[in-house]
Amino acid sequence: MSKSKGTRAERELLHMLYSKKFNIMRSAGSGSIGIPNPDLIAAKDGRILAIECKSLSSENKYFKEQEIKELKEFSKSFKAEAWLGIRFDNIGWFFIEPHKLGKTKSGYFNISLEELKKKGLNFNKLIK
Repeated sequence: MSKSKGTRAERELLHMLYSKKFNIMRSAGSGSIGIPNPDLIAAKDGRILAIECKSLSSENKYFKEQEIKELKEFSKSFKAEAWLGIRFDNIGWFFIEPHKLGKTKSGYFNISLEELKKKGLNFNKLIK
């Protein structure tokens, strides 16, 4: 994913959440600073979401174990819900909790669009 595509996706989700009255913060460069830090933190009515965002043209996404570990660590320390927000080109956003991901033989976590449609949430279900 290009950096600009990822930035556009993060900003799109930020505005979607803001339009639903969430207080929200985007952490620019979150994946490159070397400390656990999700892309977005959103809060409303005592609920806190820590969201790692991805934007894809393919139908499969793989995550390094460290990336998932850091999202979980951050979320636990903030008493936030850990979510992966995955935006598929021409389809839209899906959200899944890290513990619902599959794992490959080589140690990567993974999810397909088909699995996300079954196990994940769309935006409206995430914010309910």
